[in-house]
Amino acid sequence: MPLMNSVVCPRPGELELRRIARPVRADTEVRVRIRRVGICGTDFHIFEGKHPYLSYPRIIGHELAAEVIEAPTGSAYSPGEHVIINPYLSCGACRACRAGKPNCCTSIAVLGVHRDGGMCEEICVPEGNLVPSSGLSLDACATVEFLAIGAHAVRRGEVGAGDLVLIAGAGPIGLGVAIFARLAGATVFILDLDAARLTEACAIAEGCQPIAADAAADAAIRDVTDGDGFEAVFDATGNLASIQAGFARVAHGGRYVLVSVVNEMVTFSDPEFHKREMALIGSRNATSADFATVIAAYNAGHIPLDRIITHRSDLARVAEDLPRWSREKTGLIKALVSID
Repeated sequence: MPLMNSVVCPRPGELELRRIARPVRADTEVRVRIRRVGICGTDFHIFEGKHPYLSYPRIIGHELAAEVIEAPTGSAYSPGEHVIINPYLSCGACRACRAGKPNCCTSIAVLGVHRDGGMCEEICVPEGNLVPSSGLSLDACATVEFLAIGAHAVRRGEVGAGDLVLIAGAGPIGLGVAIFARLAGATVFILDLDAARLTEACAIAEGCQPIAADAAADAAIRDVTDGDGFEAVFDATGNLASIQAGFARVAHGGRYVLVSVVNEMVTFSDPEFHKREMALIGSRNATSADFATVIAAYNAGHIPLDRIITHRSDLARVAEDLPRWSREKTGLIKALVSID
């Protein structure tokens, strides 16, 4: 088999550029050249050994923009066509898949997590996991997946016009939630410890309002909600203490959506939970409908790509850049790796 360059995480705390064999393409798969790879919190967690669903070694990379090289006879795709890769490979047969929820398939395999991903020159994927670029740039295509997670969470939380919404965490996932909550017509507040990141997130998700995650946060929340709490609260911090604190910030009759994942037990007061008749909702990955929502938002001019991409690298340098970014996150929103 021909060899290709790939960035491999052989064990926690290490990344290296390797030459590995490209797997044989099945008749139902499309061979693509990877052109852009977004770096997200999942990649940092894999590097740091904190991801709950992963075994090593692993080729990382799941936020992918690609170019078709070869497709089976009769495919809807042609060589040279730019595509977005939906990295969630589902079985199509389990109860979740049959219910139209392949994002939480019982045997889901996420590229870059459960199986090797796209931080490499080429990859083969099922045709059903390709999404047409719909005129988006390669840079924009590589951001669709992480923004779709935010769009999916907002849909899960049934956010509507006039809702008061709180998003804990101003990182990329929280930013995606904020963008689509605003587009749904909600009044959105973002809570974060990092003042600079909070300010930038509120500027990108235009119209959102900041709340500093300090000792005065709960007083500020009482003030902006008249003591009633928020119709919808989203946690995108990946922090256990933040998740547990969020229960008390939900209004009676409201929804609490857990977007981030922690490898720990989450506990809460059952009397507080019940008296609110609160809906506790998990939000995992995204569906094709959410990818379409993001693409439509881009084409309508609602997403400022130039402010979202803050750092860049390439395949030769990312094994050095990613460990540094994991330590030095000042100013980092989205890092993009170009593979040309």
